[in-house]
Order: sequence, then C-alpha cells, then structure tokens
Amino acid sequence: MTSNLGVKMGLRKPPYAFTEQGVAMLSSVLNSKKAIQANISIMRAFVKLRELGAQNREILKKLGQLEKRVDRHDADIGELIDAIREEVLSEPRKIGFSLPPKPAR
Repeated sequence: MTSNLGVKMGLRKPPYAFTEQGVAMLSSVLNSKKAIQANISIMRAFVKLRELGAQNREILKKLGQLEKRVDRHDADIGELIDAIREEVLSEPRKIGFSLPPKPAR
C-alpha cells in the first residue's frame, strides 16, 4: 500500500510508504528471494518500532511518577524551611531546665 499524499501536496514524486498491513499483504504475492528478504527486513523494522514505542511509554510513565514525588518533596521541604524561618524569627527562648524551688525550712 503506498500513499498518494505526495501527489496531492504537489511533490514531484509521491512518497513510498508501506503500512505494516500493506507489507503483510505484499508478502503473499512475493516470489523472489530478494523481495522476500526485503519484506522480512521491513517487518522486523515495524516490530522494532513497536518495541521502542513501548519502552518510551514506560519511561514517560516512570518520569511522571518521579515528577510527582519530587513535587511532594518540594512541598515538604518548603514547609520545613517555613517552620525554621518562623522559629529563627520568633522571640528567643530559654533552653534547658530549671530546678524546682527548695522547700522552706
């Protein structure tokens, strides 16, 4: 199956592109060894493209998960910084402990 899109777009030569289904149909009419080998190579290229697409989807999914974790950590760190800033700017406090008063004798 070839596209006639190039002719419609005014290109000098139409692009020759096969769909995966077109390559499969072509294999039913091929007779020469060279044509059969070319068909096999094209089918392997389609398989490889599908594999790459699946890998990219998985990478994008993991990237999205990582982005959510980073956003959550950013919010937590922001709250921590705000708490530290509030503590630093507040009135100084005495640190330590005090002994109870001695009983009167």
